[in-house]
Amino acid sequence: MKRRTVLIVSAACLAVLVFVCPALAQDQTKSISAARAFLLPGDPIGLAITWMLVFFSALSIGYTLRLMLKYRRSSLLPERTRSQVVNLLAGRRYREAVDFTAKDPSYLGRVISAALSVAGHGYGAMERAIEEKGDAETTKILRPIEYLNVLGNIAPMVGLFGTVYGMILAFEQLRASGGKPDPGQLAGGISTAMVTTFWGLVVAIPALAAYALIRNKIDALTSEGMLIAEQAITAFKPNGPAQAQRPQTPTPPQPKATPQQDNDAPQPPTPNP
Repeated sequence: MKRRTVLIVSAACLAVLVFVCPALAQDQTKSISAARAFLLPGDPIGLAITWMLVFFSALSIGYTLRLMLKYRRSSLLPERTRSQVVNLLAGRRYREAVDFTAKDPSYLGRVISAALSVAGHGYGAMERAIEEKGDAETTKILRPIEYLNVLGNIAPMVGLFGTVYGMILAFEQLRASGGKPDPGQLAGGISTAMVTTFWGLVVAIPALAAYALIRNKIDALTSEGMLIAEQAITAFKPNGPAQAQRPQTPTPPQPKATPQQDNDAPQPPTPNP
């Protein structure tokens, strides 16, 4: 279902670019339109590079929308999970809490489930379980958004490839004409170079921006989830939170011990009468 959503959105973006934009360039009596300039370069290789980058752009938009819908607060930290766990632990229904969190697919449910599974080893073990499970789940969640980072770094390289190719064509036309090329032929290679560079940036800028925004959002939500999990297990803390607020009575100083006389020390001899 999730992959289908990405494909549908990407196909819709491609349909707009393939059918609508070139239709604007069909009128040859007017000056060349923006659609023809940016989507239909004259060179076949430049055309292939351009449309590959157009496909990357549509794919990036669809994948970004999927990630934004998937990693929302309501899916990572559902309020129902938090309230249900708190109520079960407050009512000392520990077995029900363990079963509930074990079946909960959210980030918060998995972290609390890891803590409850080691409740028999003490509160310290539960805290360590929250940290370890939280870090593991965060890494698992962040892994899919790395594709946006990869796409944002590869697209400019593809555009740069088209740039170099277009400039080679332009200089080859200049060489073949003996330094006096036809301006139209010379402009064709330069146009290919500029168009491929443009589409490389069109793919890279939104992809890298979406990667940074989604990553920061996930970091914030997962950190908050670990705090919520630690608050939920305070019922297992020894003596409860009141122990930390209990004032400590200072111990009065003890008097220094006086050295006792050593009875074993040698005594002076008593004179005989």
